[in-house]
Amino acid sequence: MMNQYETVFILTPVLSEQQMKETVEKFKGILAEQGAEIVGEENWGMKKMAYAIDKKSTGFYQVIQFNAEPTVVDKLETGYRRDERVIRFLTVKLDKYAAAYAEKRRAKNANKED
Repeated sequence: MMNQYETVFILTPVLSEQQMKETVEKFKGILAEQGAEIVGEENWGMKKMAYAIDKKSTGFYQVIQFNAEPTVVDKLETGYRRDERVIRFLTVKLDKYAAAYAEKRRAKNANKED
């Protein structure tokens, strides 16, 4: 059974733009390998964090929404833990209300880009 998930991860601020994009593609590749369907993604850019993590006060925030089997989340989070460029991550299963909100947010962001 496919569930809808949203994962947010923070990358270390010392990465170049190219390194950041390569890291995001790596995690999208992990999802694709496991048969997940990527529904949407958002790059929130460099943000100041509420508190310092590993003596860093900023980080690159990335959000990916995807549909997948529950076992895919374990493989994705193992990838996060093994990559030293990831400071923090959080993956949540979306209920129908959160999924509807995420869809509305994606549509709103798509209109801004046009």
